[in-house]
Order: sequence, then C-alpha cells, then structure tokens
Amino acid sequence: MKKIIVEHLKYRYPESRTLALDDLSFEVEQGELIGIIGRNSAGKSTLCQALVGLVPHFYQGAYGGKVMVDGLEVRKSTISELSRKAGIVFQNPFTQITGSKLTVYEEIAFGLENTGVERKEMIDRIDAVLDLLHLEQVKDRNPFDLSGGQMQRMAIASIIVMKPEIIILDEPTSQLDPQGSEEVFRAIQRLSDDGMTVIMVEHKVEKIAQFCNRVMLLDHGKLIGFDTPEKIFSRNDLNMHGVEAPVYTRVCKALNVKKADSSFYPVTLDEACQALGRN
Repeated sequence: MKKIIVEHLKYRYPESRTLALDDLSFEVEQGELIGIIGRNSAGKSTLCQALVGLVPHFYQGAYGGKVMVDGLEVRKSTISELSRKAGIVFQNPFTQITGSKLTVYEEIAFGLENTGVERKEMIDRIDAVLDLLHLEQVKDRNPFDLSGGQMQRMAIASIIVMKPEIIILDEPTSQLDPQGSEEVFRAIQRLSDDGMTVIMVEHKVEKIAQFCNRVMLLDHGKLIGFDTPEKIFSRNDLNMHGVEAPVYTRVCKALNVKKADSSFYPVTLDEACQALGRN
C-alpha cells in the first residue's frame, strides 16, 4: 500500500530565485524505512516539510506538482488534517518543546491531552514510548534539565505517542552519542517492523546503510537516485553530490571486493566481513 506519492514536486521559497525542490517524483510503501542523504542545502529538510504541509501552507512560496500523504493531497489539506497522518521530528528539539510542562511525562502527554485520548489509553501509550526510548529514569524531570540526547528522544517520543501512520525525522540523532544513536535507530526499526512508515534525514551513512530499506539521494533540490543502500552507496558519483559512502563500502571499493554474485559493494560491517572473508 502506497503511503506517500509525490509527482513532479517543485518548490521555491519566497524571495528566492532557485528551486529548493526541483521536479521530484517518487512513491513510498507502508512500513518502509527510507533514508534521505545529501549535502547541506540539497533540499532534505524542505522535502520533510513538504510531506507534512509546512510547505507550502506555512512557508508560502511558489509550489507545483502533487503530494499525497496517506490519501490526503497536501495542497488541499490543512496542516491539522495532515498532522493526524504524519508527524515530524525536527533536528533541534527546542523547536518542539511546549515550554508549558514541568516534567518529561507531561510533555509527552501534551498532544494526547489535546486530542481527547481516554486516560487509560494515554497512560498505556506514554509508558510504552518511555520504555521504547529508554526515558523511564527521567520521566519526572523538567524537560529543560535533560541532556541534548535525552531531549531529542523526548521529542521523538512526543510524536510516536500520537501513533501517526507516517513519521518523518530530520536528523534525529545529530545530538546523540553513539549509544543514543543506536537506541534511536533500533526503536525506529521496531516501529517500521510494526507497519509505521518512516522517512529519515541522516548524515550517519553507516546507520542509513544498516537500517534503511531504500535511500534517497538529493542534490540541489533534484532527486539523483532512490534505490537500495547497496545500489546508492556503490555509485561512483557520490562525492560529486557531497556524500561519502559508508567506511565499509569505501574499504571494499579500494580493494575491489564486491558482494557475492553481485555488482555492488558491501555497505555494512557484516557484509564487508563476509565479502573480505571470501578473498
């Protein structure tokens, strides 16, 4: 089942002369975990905002093409309507904290309170996301007393608890240490395994290669490639588009070691070990 359909999407910010998104077309199936990569200003964040209606409803500007999100056409739907289908987690968690709640638990409950979720279900949902993102130990702390990593996990929890069909994450691990990043990726993978559609902008290409079903490569607002991690990271023009392949891929490329019965290079540590073990 297709959860996202994008047809010839074009967008230009007000006062800008260049397109931030330039004729993008693609589809995403239910339960896919999609990684978006590209240099700074490639259009990654703008695309995320287009999938939840902030583009064009909030930022205005020139907009063309068609975006369908779980059956709703973005241009013809309100941000409120779209928010019931897709939730977004921004790079900086400060942009998502309400500032009106005294504890992490209350902050995560905020959206549920405003949509009239029954109390028992609310408690069950909050307890589940606290466990999923390892926030039980800080649930009674003030949100502004958290570390950057804890604050980001709280922001993710506040979206997950709403149970959207689609979750969009714009560099969600940028403020996390390696252990925190691994925890978040594992949690996101479990959500995808349970049927949630996940779109993630991320610079940690090793994690993208390990967890994502498909990878989208953007550059200067254009869709350069959208395929499996091994196909995208085996491209010879990645550096031209401001992206480096995972370290395991770079090593195997230097040694000209490819996956068994394949024309593509390994992209994860396990794949690299298997390929190198045969040589």
